[in-house]
Amino acid sequence: MVDPDTLRYTRIPLAHGTGSLPAVGFGTLIPDPLVTKQATKAALEAGFRHLDAAERYRNEAAVGEAMQEVFKAGTVRREDVFVTTKLWNTNHRPERVKPALDASLGRLQLDYIDCYLIHTPFAFRPGDDQDPRDEQGNVIYDSGVTLIDTWRALEQLVDEGRCRSIGLSDIKLETLKEIVAAARIKPAVVQVESHPYLPEWDLLEFCREHGIVVQAFAALGHAMEPRMLEDPVITSIAARVRKTPAQVALAWAVQRGTAFLTTSTKPDRIRENFAVSSLPEDALWEIRHNIRTSVRFNGVVETGVPGFIPRAG
Repeated sequence: MVDPDTLRYTRIPLAHGTGSLPAVGFGTLIPDPLVTKQATKAALEAGFRHLDAAERYRNEAAVGEAMQEVFKAGTVRREDVFVTTKLWNTNHRPERVKPALDASLGRLQLDYIDCYLIHTPFAFRPGDDQDPRDEQGNVIYDSGVTLIDTWRALEQLVDEGRCRSIGLSDIKLETLKEIVAAARIKPAVVQVESHPYLPEWDLLEFCREHGIVVQAFAALGHAMEPRMLEDPVITSIAARVRKTPAQVALAWAVQRGTAFLTTSTKPDRIRENFAVSSLPEDALWEIRHNIRTSVRFNGVVETGVPGFIPRAG
């Protein structure tokens, strides 16, 4: 019997960009380049049509190799894959933005990027060291550039056709409001940590009002304590609908109007994460109203330094 449910193929039109964003996305934050390539190919073969990369991950070349092999095999076309990558904190100065995108395009072996995100709102000291620190180990920030300066440089990239949409990542609502108010080209996408333990309803409502797509990373709680996928609300729904807890959390993400990213190196888990299907309305209500835990797993919004927060467990 063929599953008629089409939730996994949901695409969200971009009000401030070209085309539409596949709601089901694959993140490529994988340390080993060879494993990155294998996982990216497995994701495309499983049906994922959105790949999320970043200069900071140091593996764009492996993502590019995986895409090119699949494109050349004729099983997937470039125009069917939405590719996102991100500008790192050390390249916030306007004169560094275009060279940074060009370098990403070269590593990814692409002529254009579907969406280019500012990885965090924090500017670090410009240079080749992605994690500049002083003698005390503190991050060296760059006070010589503002976020709107960097945004103007991204707008120019859209004008030149180098990227088809632009957006922000790891940003708080207050800062997002400032950019939206000042922007000539509005953000098409905002990527933030979000899951049933951090639903970000206020951010989501603001983005809905302004035609911005919210994309959730750590959509499964990043396997950290407290373990979201062991929450009794989610596990009881999973048993009832005969899906895994992960599939429940991911379906919830799509049905409330957001996109999501998951990352795995295991082909069976990659296929499982793609195979989401719709939850009944009562399940969506339970997740919104019966889950009491509130946790942010990643502290990047406070410092600009990516890192999941260790917790006693």
